[in-house]
Amino acid sequence: MTQKFESPLVSRYCSDEMLFLFSPQYKFQTWRKLWVWLAEGEKELGLPITDEQIAELKAHIEDINWEVAKEEEKRRRHDVMAHVFAFGVQAPHAKGIIHLGATSAFVGDNTDLIQMQQGLIFVRSRLCRVINKLSEFALQNKSVPILGRTHFQAAQLTTVGKRAALWLQDFLIDLEEISHLIDILPFRGVKGTTGTQASFMELFNGDHKKIKALDKFVSEKAGFKKVLTITGQTYTRKFDYLVNNVLASLATSLSKFATDLRLMQGLKEIEEPFEKDQIGSSAMAYKRNPMRAERICSLARFVIAMPQSTAFTQSTQWFERTLDDSANKRIAIPEAFLATDAMLILAENIGGGFVVHKKIIERHINEELPFMATENILMECVKNGGDRQLLHEEIRQLSQEAAFAVKEEGKDNDLLERILASGKFDLSREDLSKILDVKKFIGRAPEQVEEFVNLEVKPQLEKFGEWQKVGSGEVKV
Repeated sequence: MTQKFESPLVSRYCSDEMLFLFSPQYKFQTWRKLWVWLAEGEKELGLPITDEQIAELKAHIEDINWEVAKEEEKRRRHDVMAHVFAFGVQAPHAKGIIHLGATSAFVGDNTDLIQMQQGLIFVRSRLCRVINKLSEFALQNKSVPILGRTHFQAAQLTTVGKRAALWLQDFLIDLEEISHLIDILPFRGVKGTTGTQASFMELFNGDHKKIKALDKFVSEKAGFKKVLTITGQTYTRKFDYLVNNVLASLATSLSKFATDLRLMQGLKEIEEPFEKDQIGSSAMAYKRNPMRAERICSLARFVIAMPQSTAFTQSTQWFERTLDDSANKRIAIPEAFLATDAMLILAENIGGGFVVHKKIIERHINEELPFMATENILMECVKNGGDRQLLHEEIRQLSQEAAFAVKEEGKDNDLLERILASGKFDLSREDLSKILDVKKFIGRAPEQVEEFVNLEVKPQLEKFGEWQKVGSGEVKV
């Protein structure tokens, strides 16, 4: 049997929880919940709907008769009416009140908003897990010196923990943006065919209060604080753009984190976890490729590009609605969430298993620190009575000679030996050792890390405690 294409997001990368959220089962059982909530609200507000009818609907929310719906959609070419029919087959006494007064967007759009809301909450939980792992790592390594790099050139020292705090800062911004969007994301609610609620004016004999109460009732049942006052047939597709945009913003942070790790792994300073039987290369057996970080970068490109698709959709909607959004939404929204979920699983896995090679880090520091310490050496000599201008010229020449030996002759950095041998600096080896104490070159990095994690990161993790209930997810391959 020939196998059909299956998205690698499904087969290789994404969690079962996120896959279920965007599955047909979740989608259509949510449609049925919406029809139940609509019927409950209409009954409460005086329409002739019985408890028995509602109970019959509730009994069949999850056991969807797929074949009936499939055949009906094939015949009618309308997915909503196919599922209205299929639901009615299972609940014959209630079939006459299913979807009463509603339009297709009642189930379609409201379900999309529920999925996006729940997806963002789930992404936030996974992001909190990543932040928690990186916070622990940052605190553990707050005082471990590492060579700073600007332009990928050696720069003043920082610490391993401080570098992790830079990633954390980006992730904290993302956490705040995601949380804000969760708070403001509205429900379409009960609006009728073109958003005017005209059908409900007919059902409730023009009673505006009852129509507004129904709108509020269904929205609260769905778990939304806010319901849109104004819609066309659909909610504005600008919300799809905002959702994909916040996921893309998170993807930039994940890609930056993973890119830094790939560079550090190339320097042999810090590596991602490497399993006992893992193969780095089919040809070069010694290799330890940063495949998890590389996968994050790869998936990030996909997510970063996705807002453009939803922006085009929003910008080309006609009046109260046009259907050229539908096929795009089926791809652009779910796959952005699935890819984001996959990246966060990888990031947590990496964050909980960093391999720090302190001896390599120390070697890289020792290769560059003599050059960085020249100003400190100069100042110490001047304090002891030396002539700054003469000593500056001497140390400049010695630095150039040492740099030439490193770059052109492949030798170790022997600047300190040259300084001791020159006889002009009046310094002992012990004096130089004190000057080159790395703790003097990392500034307030350890304190900054502690302050940031304790005062900014931890309060956010405590604020969104639901993350502790979410599993870490599996790096499948």
